[in-house]
This record gives sequence, C-alpha cells and structure tokens, in this order.
Amino acid sequence: MEPTVSGVGVIDKASAILGALEVAPLSLPDLVAATGLPRATVHRLASALEVHSLVGRTRDGRFALGARLTKASLAEVARPALEWLRNETGESVQLYVPRGDRRVCLVSLESPHSLRTIVPVGASLPMEVGSAAKVLRDDATSRRRGWAQSVEEREVGVASVSAPVRRSGEVVAAVSVSGPIERTSRSPGRRYAVAVVAAAGEIQAAS
Repeated sequence: MEPTVSGVGVIDKASAILGALEVAPLSLPDLVAATGLPRATVHRLASALEVHSLVGRTRDGRFALGARLTKASLAEVARPALEWLRNETGESVQLYVPRGDRRVCLVSLESPHSLRTIVPVGASLPMEVGSAAKVLRDDATSRRRGWAQSVEEREVGVASVSAPVRRSGEVVAAVSVSGPIERTSRSPGRRYAVAVVAAAGEIQAAS
C-alpha cells in the first residue's frame, strides 16, 4: 500500500524513498520492494530527487542519499579529525565529495604556514587529476593502497595525499592533505599517508 502520512501523497512517497536509502544504497528493484511503491513511481521520484541532489547514484548505478542530505552531517563529523590532521601534518587539509563529473570542497582548513595551499569551500575541481580525484574514482591503485598521492598534477609546485571515506562500501568523500613540494616532498605519501588514512578512518567511523 502506498504511504499516506502527511496527506500530501507525493511528499510521503518521496519520504519513503529517502527513508529506504538511509539504510543502504539500493537498485531500482530493491527500492521498489523496500517502499512498496510502483516501479514507475519510484523511478520518476528518485530521478526527480536526483536532480535536486537529494538522491545520488553509486558507481554501479544504485540509488543512494544525495550530497545535499549527507554534506552537512559529514562536514560536522569530519571537522575534529580534519583539525587533528592539520595539526599533525602542519599542512592544509580538505574534505571533497563527488558531484557528477566534478568534486566539490566541503571543508577546508588552512595550514598555519605563510606558504600554503588554499582551496575555498565550494570549489568545484576536476575528477581527472589530483589525489582526491583518484580516491573518489576508487581507482585500482588507491583501492589497493588505501590512499593516493599526486605531485604537480593540478597545480605546479603542489603535492597532495588523499584517503577515502566509505559508507556501505562506497566512497562518499576524500580526505586530503596538500601543500608546497618544498615541505611535502615529491613523495608525499611516505610522509602523510598514515595520518591521512587515520583521519579518514575516524570520519568513516563517526559517520
């Protein structure tokens, strides 16, 4: 039976979809089974919610909660670990989330050094280059290592190390440390990977 809680049918149906996705990402058939709604209705509403970033898609096409519903809580729970990471490394740290074929900076904490990496909150960056992009794409190397590094891929003179934050096995965010090569070296993973992975693990456990 279709849910009728508020008296506004479309809102109740959308709420049922979002409630089902709070548990885990679901394929269309599984989402139909979880909500009890007709397949066409689920597809239409989930697609509409996706336009507004209330629903997203995993890499294998399953429906999941979208960026607008996960960002605020993710940013809040991530901040203590990100502050620890900045203090531990002395470099700037960022938290990125995927948005379509781009990545967006959700949290940015700057290094106390005068020469530092600055990424504004809300910055939209490409998914083709950078350690965070590799992590968000869940490429083979970052998946095997548990982290990724980049040296002058997106910006001359800058290196970075990133690690994934996962929910239900899916990468939902990337924790990054970035700074000038003069301090990070051309092998930043050797210097920062352990700390970045630890911070990502704290965020994952807290979220």
